Amino acid sequence: MGKVTGIGGIFIKCNNPEEMNNWYRDVLGMTTNPYGVLFSFNDNTSPKGFLQLGLFPSDSDYFGSERQQAMLNFRVDNMTEMLEVLKTQRVRIVKDLEEYEYGKFVHILDLEGNRIELWEPMDGAFEKEAHMAMC
Repeated sequence: MGKVTGIGGIFIKCNNPEEMNNWYRDVLGMTTNPYGVLFSFNDNTSPKGFLQLGLFPSDSDYFGSERQQAMLNFRVDNMTEMLEVLKTQRVRIVKDLEEYEYGKFVHILDLEGNRIELWEPMDGAFEKEAHMAMC
């Protein structure tokens, strides 16, 4: 039986795709192509990485604006350094750094005011949860 194995892509509308593509490259350090950003993720990596499909109530204010129906969450390898980059690029940080056992989080706005969540994961916290789900 076929099954979903992870997130294949996230698609957002924007007024100027080329300018947004450049912003993701220049501000967040992503490798872009003519269609956006392509991530490579390998199940054989060590440590194993995890992605989350988060489901929120329709009246949640977690995404910021009521008009925003989706939010991107990007994995970050060093939140301290990322915050320095964001400050030099004058990116609006809308939610202060939050730390949990499963990682660090910061919310920012892109060029068009869409809220983005940056996450420095502590994937080890998910190993136990993933193991229990398989049992």
